[in-house]
Amino acid sequence: MGKSGRMPKKKCCQDKPRCKRCPLRALAEGTLPPGYTVKKRRLVKLDKAEKVLAKSTRKAA
Repeated sequence: MGKSGRMPKKKCCQDKPRCKRCPLRALAEGTLPPGYTVKKRRLVKLDKAEKVLAKSTRKAA
């Protein structure tokens, strides 16, 4: 992993400037752990990324 020994947070809090553990910041800096990506401001594993996108776009009945 990059400079910090901690995992990025699970969800971006949208603060400006970005906090040290922001997943968006880690993505931009290239310090995301292997096997992870960011979808809809959330940290997700690569193999579950499509499921997260499908779940987050559902509408409430």
